[in-house]
Amino acid sequence: MKTVWIIIFILIPILSFSQNGGGNTRSLYKYHIKKTTNPITLDAAIGENEWNHHTPITNFYNHWPNDSGQAQNQTEVKMTYDSQNLYILAKCYDNGERIVQSLARDRDEDYWGSDNFSVALDPVNTKQSGFMFGVTAGGAEIEGSLTIEGSLTWLSENWDNKWASKTAQFSDYWLTEIAIPFKTLRYNANQQTWGINFIRGDKQNNAYTTWTQFPVNFNGISMNYMGSLEWDQSPEKAKGVFILNPYVTSSSVRDYENEDENEAQLKNDLGGEVKIALTSSLNLDLTLFPDFSNADVDEQVTNITRFNIFLPEQRNFFLENNDIFSNFGTYDVKPFFSRRIGIIEGDAIPIDFGGRLTGNISPNLRIGVMNVQTRQIGEYAAQNYSVGAFQQKVLKRSIIKGIFINRQATSTTTELEYSRNAGLEFSYVSESGKLNTTFLYHTSLTPENYKDTHFYGFDGYYSSKRLRTGWTLNVVGDNYITELGINPRLENYNAETEETVRLGYTLINPWLRYLTFTKDEDKKLNYHGLRTWHNLYLNSDGTFNESQNNAGYDFEYKNTARMILLARYRKVDLLFPTSLLGDDYTPIPVGDYSFVWSELRYSSDVRKTFVWNTNVNYGQFFNGTRLGTMIEGSLRFRPWGSFGITYDFNDVSLAENYGKDKIHLVRFNGDVSFSNKLSWRNVVQYNTQGDNFSIFSRLQWRYSPMSDIFLIFNENHDTTGLGIKNRSIVLKATYWL
Repeated sequence: MKTVWIIIFILIPILSFSQNGGGNTRSLYKYHIKKTTNPITLDAAIGENEWNHHTPITNFYNHWPNDSGQAQNQTEVKMTYDSQNLYILAKCYDNGERIVQSLARDRDEDYWGSDNFSVALDPVNTKQSGFMFGVTAGGAEIEGSLTIEGSLTWLSENWDNKWASKTAQFSDYWLTEIAIPFKTLRYNANQQTWGINFIRGDKQNNAYTTWTQFPVNFNGISMNYMGSLEWDQSPEKAKGVFILNPYVTSSSVRDYENEDENEAQLKNDLGGEVKIALTSSLNLDLTLFPDFSNADVDEQVTNITRFNIFLPEQRNFFLENNDIFSNFGTYDVKPFFSRRIGIIEGDAIPIDFGGRLTGNISPNLRIGVMNVQTRQIGEYAAQNYSVGAFQQKVLKRSIIKGIFINRQATSTTTELEYSRNAGLEFSYVSESGKLNTTFLYHTSLTPENYKDTHFYGFDGYYSSKRLRTGWTLNVVGDNYITELGINPRLENYNAETEETVRLGYTLINPWLRYLTFTKDEDKKLNYHGLRTWHNLYLNSDGTFNESQNNAGYDFEYKNTARMILLARYRKVDLLFPTSLLGDDYTPIPVGDYSFVWSELRYSSDVRKTFVWNTNVNYGQFFNGTRLGTMIEGSLRFRPWGSFGITYDFNDVSLAENYGKDKIHLVRFNGDVSFSNKLSWRNVVQYNTQGDNFSIFSRLQWRYSPMSDIFLIFNENHDTTGLGIKNRSIVLKATYWL
């Protein structure tokens, strides 16, 4: 009964928010594009009669940190097209002082930290998915797919495809020309209106400006606040939509911990991907013997919680268009997480083949189907993984979506023969995007036919310029098993009996943030504000399990620096003996624990040559204390090099003989951009908790559009005697046909 009243209490603010109008920028901002009568040469130079027949956009509005008034440094944009490409010309006015963090492509942090120009497109014109293409003043490119979570638009820069740009700098402006092939985009043929917006990053002023004017609580790439691109004649279906992307690798790998392996294993592999546009808005991706050796190295982390942590996906095949599969559940429970495929206990399992069909089959219906087959390796059985999902747009912006997940063993195994999950969700999104709430129900199925296999609840938020507030309710059954998902709190480890026990729970998470924006130009702050969030976990029978109460204050400075002060209180009813610091210590016993701690976070001006940030926390920790400090410094020789070091230290001291440990994590990053096509990335990590010292180095040369040569070196040692564990050297070449 207690849970029911809590649910009703949380639903009251959800139902009390009115819809509020908004999102009508597509009718207010329109650009009429005309086909070019003269060839466009992509050279960052405005040729005679090349652009003078096309209407310019000359009025950009402030978006960040102030969403009122016109931009101080204006941008002029023109567009045209021919039978092959969409062309964009952008003239970005300034005083000649510019910041270019790096020349390397697809570096999200470096891109947004530089002077940049971006175009965001919604070719299907449904406000559900799209693309972004951007270039810095130094010519570093980034492209990505746009997806919707709730009412917010997010960019995934892991989507890659062919396009081109040229950039030139002058005394009072910089210029870029962009060419986007129609076959790169997914759109409905014969559709005469697309969604579009332009975003200008003016880093000297720490400002972002946009073509359309809309509230600052939505990011510049928001699909709800785009303008309209009106075609003089609708684009035809793109030709040449069959793309072959083969690869070849040559590798030398040795496992020094395997006594039977006395020398490096030399191996040559061949595989690749095929991309087929079945329609102008529906794409089929096929892969045979995929190789992920060029994926970025995982950043090692310190974990002194009771539950497992999950590192992000790094493999391109699973990242492209992944939102159709991954945008289910809430932040605490995710029914599908692609890193569960082809990786078991940190070991890579070879994938023989995979296929993925994604896109729109109608303006309001988007689908995704994926199938992947892994190989049998040792004790790990061969597995087939299938995922199907759909998103049906209803009302003006709301969505009904569903997912089905199946893992099926295809060779003899002593483990579960199969594991399946299914779910249905309804996301209500107001027309303005200020209010959204998702109601969800999921279930799982295994051969044991367990009861209590449910996961249901709701998740949402309300966002205005100053007030942002949200709510989450998760009710998870004892046997909601998500082999291909994330559900860390379900499995509880008993350190004394060495058993893992599944226990369902209810999570209630309200949060609130209120910001005060400064209007005085002489002030050092952009805004400051209070934040507070609270997590309450209940056992399946409604009794108390854990609570976390947090309060903080944010400061955002005009010079890009940030500071956050936090006070935190946690109470835990520990149900099982738990080893927080490893098996060498006595597990802390079952019982009630409550502890408080405080935290300071600060990051400096990212425009400086030397950039640093820190995180310091101190306070009680179960039956002891914890001091945590992280400091990170980076020396930037713009735009060609960035060299940084991170030191993360945790001093945990529990009572009596329950454990004391000093945990050290050191990470060195060295990135060199020889040009926009040649870059060198180096990462060295030393982690005492994971007993691992690793060296990663990757040289990448983009010798042709979407075609690369990689040279990768990876080596791992232990941290005691620095004995070597393994070493690999890989040469990989890809080619875009």
